[in-house]
Amino acid sequence: MLGGPVSTIPGASGALAAPRTSPVRLAILDDHEVLLDSMNSWVAANAPDFTVVVMAPTWLQLVHSPAFPTELVFIDFQLKEPVSIEARVRTCRAAGAKVIVLSSVDTSEARERALAAGAAAFLAKSLSMESVMDAARRVMGMPAGSADRPLRPVSVAEAAVSRPKLSPGEADALRLYTAGMSTVEVAEKMNVQYETAKTYLRRVREKYARVNRPASKKADLIRRAAEDGYLE
Repeated sequence: MLGGPVSTIPGASGALAAPRTSPVRLAILDDHEVLLDSMNSWVAANAPDFTVVVMAPTWLQLVHSPAFPTELVFIDFQLKEPVSIEARVRTCRAAGAKVIVLSSVDTSEARERALAAGAAAFLAKSLSMESVMDAARRVMGMPAGSADRPLRPVSVAEAAVSRPKLSPGEADALRLYTAGMSTVEVAEKMNVQYETAKTYLRRVREKYARVNRPASKKADLIRRAAEDGYLE
């Protein structure tokens, strides 16, 4: 949903820089791996002016990545690791990366800690991904907005849990297809026409696309089925 607080340090946006010729290299640090994958998919589909080059579920995986430092890092405020938000933000800043802290804990103490450590912005996870990326553009001195908009506003928190409602036939086709069957075999197993099975799978892909969880490739569809408990 739209809304929720956005806090930035003074001067974080700055004057607009000259037009970029390449996407902003972005790293995402969050120990919720489904959210990591979902945010990466959203950025790839809707924010061509950014490219996610690191998806790290732990602090060490971020700093040890050969792609680090990136130009911008999204950091979850509440990691399970015993590394303070101050240490994480300062390390990224020292390496030359700008930092945006994302958090489901919206308290003045959390904001103050993140911003005092040098974060360019503190954003609530209730914000839509569209708003998060517009804030990222401001931090990077880029024009807000993108030509490619999502089908509906999806918050950072929603990105990890948005699950399309499938009909019984669509769910059965998804289970069989992601278990390794071909579309022909799915039709035979379900005792339906080939075109019916094909339509079921097409609708599944469309429904995942509508919640900003792309599943155009079979590998993507298998991942979505695993995330949502359809794999047997």
